[in-house]
Amino acid sequence: MSSNKQSVPGGSEGARRATSEAPGTGRRGKGRWSAKRKMAVVLELLRGEDLESLSRKYAVTAATLSDWRDAFLASGEAGLKIREDDLVDEQGRRMKSVIAELAMTVELQRERIQQLENANPSLKWRSKR
Repeated sequence: MSSNKQSVPGGSEGARRATSEAPGTGRRGKGRWSAKRKMAVVLELLRGEDLESLSRKYAVTAATLSDWRDAFLASGEAGLKIREDDLVDEQGRRMKSVIAELAMTVELQRERIQQLENANPSLKWRSKR
């Protein structure tokens, strides 16, 4: 069997060449995309760039760009929800702390009343324990 591969002089197959393209677009959509690169493209999309032109520019399907955008927005929404949940949890912790402090105060006051009643038996009739 013979191979139809042609050798390109001046570099290996995976080497990047300097082009007039925008920085970070040298691979033209081939291979794996880092989260950072995806985010940069999605931000372009969210800033108003046309979906079709970005699709052509980065050689990625419009559906893929839409999926990236949807995932990006869903993650942002989830991040905001976590913060809201944390806020509610923090308020709950503070309220529980206040309630515990008030319960402790009431218990200490009841003990103090008991001590006063024991020291002066004439005060017992006023206590409503």
